Amino acid sequence: MLNLFRGGKADHPMAEIKEARRILEELPANDAFKSLEELTNWLESVGMAEGFKPEYRAQLLLLLDETAQIHARKLSRDYLAAVRPSKFQENRLWLAMFAYWRQAAVSFATCIDLFATGAKGGEALKSVMPLLAVRAMRALAAQLKWQSFRYGPMDVALWGILYKIYALCESRRFSTTKTQVYPGIPGESTPELEFLKAVMFSASSPDSLLPLETELMERLVSHYAPGFSLLAQPAGAAYWVDLSGSVPPLRLLKPPPAAPMLRYFSAGNAVADLAKVQQGIKSAGAVPAEINLGGSYESSAVLDALEHLALYWSTSPPERKAPRHQVKSRLIVTHGFDGLLGALDPSSTLDFDKAGEENWIVQNVSTGGFGAMIPQLKGDWLKIGCLLGLQPEGGKNWVVGVLRRVSRDTAQQASVGIQTIAKSAAPIRLRLQSGQLGTSEANEVGILLDPLSSATSTEALVILRAGAWVPGQNLEVDTDGISLLLMPIGVAERGEDYELVRFRQMIRDTD
Repeated sequence: MLNLFRGGKADHPMAEIKEARRILEELPANDAFKSLEELTNWLESVGMAEGFKPEYRAQLLLLLDETAQIHARKLSRDYLAAVRPSKFQENRLWLAMFAYWRQAAVSFATCIDLFATGAKGGEALKSVMPLLAVRAMRALAAQLKWQSFRYGPMDVALWGILYKIYALCESRRFSTTKTQVYPGIPGESTPELEFLKAVMFSASSPDSLLPLETELMERLVSHYAPGFSLLAQPAGAAYWVDLSGSVPPLRLLKPPPAAPMLRYFSAGNAVADLAKVQQGIKSAGAVPAEINLGGSYESSAVLDALEHLALYWSTSPPERKAPRHQVKSRLIVTHGFDGLLGALDPSSTLDFDKAGEENWIVQNVSTGGFGAMIPQLKGDWLKIGCLLGLQPEGGKNWVVGVLRRVSRDTAQQASVGIQTIAKSAAPIRLRLQSGQLGTSEANEVGILLDPLSSATSTEALVILRAGAWVPGQNLEVDTDGISLLLMPIGVAERGEDYELVRFRQMIRDTD
């Protein structure tokens, strides 16, 4: 850290380091939102103020960023809390966090540009350049993560800035220089390591994860980053980038045309380390203490994240289970348990609103699902794992699907991937068994998937409203004059408002 005491002749409240520290000490310690908002404004003010020497400006920006970390962590925990905040509060938190990281990235990048362009006084930043680059790339990566929480739209300009900063680090030969990122917080980093974290995060498909899963994945990326490999040649690589452009990382299906700024990367040794941890968690049932995930997670959730990473970190791209066929057709879509139930039987729920149906455009189909484009987003219900009812144009039947991938192309348009879980469905009335004698009570409505094939099978898949069913509880259903006993095998899928449960079905003896 630079050890300066005066910033020159700038007419600014923080022109004196002593006064700057006093201002920061007076930030409200019990109001993280207000403190982060003020720090965002100070970053902009210091970054634009005239009269600051480059080295003093850098010192102030680093100090402001250090002060912000405790408040940013608090707001991030609030955003990802198990008990979701209100939509208003969630949006307020997201805007505050994204605004901070955007301003931090701009401020650091502007400071770096003084050194890169040889501006007056810029050479004085040489000793602190590795730290400025690390902070700048962390801020850019944080923006990418927060955009991923909302599935975009992704700002491709971020990649251009990231690439230019890293290219500068390489050309000035400090890309592997170690620096302590924040005072008092253990752990060193390098510009190369921060670059690898950002590109590997993007390559790990956050568009198929829920926000909390994305946070967990990003933590794991940071943990395994020292094992990643950055290569000058495609051999052994899984992805590539062009530092002269602004295109996000791409899977290496075949080597691109040779160019001086191409860089290749892979998970390297991290793949083997990841496999060992997976086996260890399965054996011990606990996550190793040395993996800092920023919170407590169920071992099953960590295993799911590790499995996801193993898939995308492999040098072999994930294989599609079925070939896709390009099409162009319209699709009527309804969502959620009540939306699907209402589409199947409008009289079964008071909440069904046909006006809530949406029209999407199917772009490709396979035996496993759809790829579709949403021309006009309505509301903010679009989430990974959401239950969908899908009716192809001209059809009368409702297909049941689950949202698996979301990528916002613009603020109002998105591309989605949908897994088909049933080609047909029907509402059914159920009785939940309770008590030791197995008496049935409490009528409940459910959705039976693929009813025709279920009629000739020993198993049945039923969608139930979240919270309506207790694990292990048997169900009864009367159909075609026959009373069936449904004995649970396990939960196959779970969403915010539904559970998809696999049952073994037996004809109940009514004598």
